[in-house]
Amino acid sequence: METQGRLIVDVARLDTGGERYRGELPAEILELAESEILTPLGGVAYDLFVQLLGHELLVRGTLRQRLKCLCVLCATDFETEATDGEFTAVVKISDETDFLDLTEEVREAIIIALPGYPVCREDCKGLCMTCGTDLNTAVCKCREAGRDNRWVALDTLMM
Repeated sequence: METQGRLIVDVARLDTGGERYRGELPAEILELAESEILTPLGGVAYDLFVQLLGHELLVRGTLRQRLKCLCVLCATDFETEATDGEFTAVVKISDETDFLDLTEEVREAIIIALPGYPVCREDCKGLCMTCGTDLNTAVCKCREAGRDNRWVALDTLMM
């Protein structure tokens, strides 16, 4: 059951064999600061199987969040998906627990799955440090003109 952007499990009425919960939570649950590097596209999709085992609630399934990212190497926008294909949570409950909010568990799992260093593709060459040319689409003349200037600041420390 989704209640005002929360994932609430009705423990008191949960089927003894467990139940499947599918849906989407709003991206606002991620509480991401406004960023040019990561922007959620839509909400957090979940497909979970929830099962009561004694005094514990076992939750297993998949979580997905579509994202628009800015490549940290070449500054190109691209879309990707943060996924937790083996989401598992075990929550202790008491006999008095009628409802359980799983929103925080879902939030934490997706935050961990977010790319910390978004790159548009594995072989991205980035930008030239001298002229700013996108080395994925063009070849610049900077390397032909002289030495690689990326290490100049470190070279001065050695003198």
